[in-house]
Amino acid sequence: MAGKLSVYVSLILLSFFSVGTLRLVHAQKTWCVAKPSSSQATLLENINFACSQVDCGRLQKGGACYSPDNAINHASVAMNLYFQSKGRNTWNCDFKSSGLLTVSDPSYGGCQYP
Repeated sequence: MAGKLSVYVSLILLSFFSVGTLRLVHAQKTWCVAKPSSSQATLLENINFACSQVDCGRLQKGGACYSPDNAINHASVAMNLYFQSKGRNTWNCDFKSSGLLTVSDPSYGGCQYP
């Protein structure tokens, strides 16, 4: 009986600390960006998917996040817009393992990451 009680107490403590850690991570501001090692094809897929779900107008020519005009920049902006719109859940930044969560604000110049 003492062995079972020990297992239950351990499970309860593990659950408590896991939930506490998840709350702490979720409470901290995070952004989603593209992994630098991602292929061009993957980045383009991510842009197409994310922009089919959220407004990517800032990536259009003349938009605040158009420059630099390259796939990794545009994918990072699009992926973050999607991630933020879906509630900042870690799984919304996976993008087939090509997304990277960061706690450093990736905003630059006039391009603000929400």
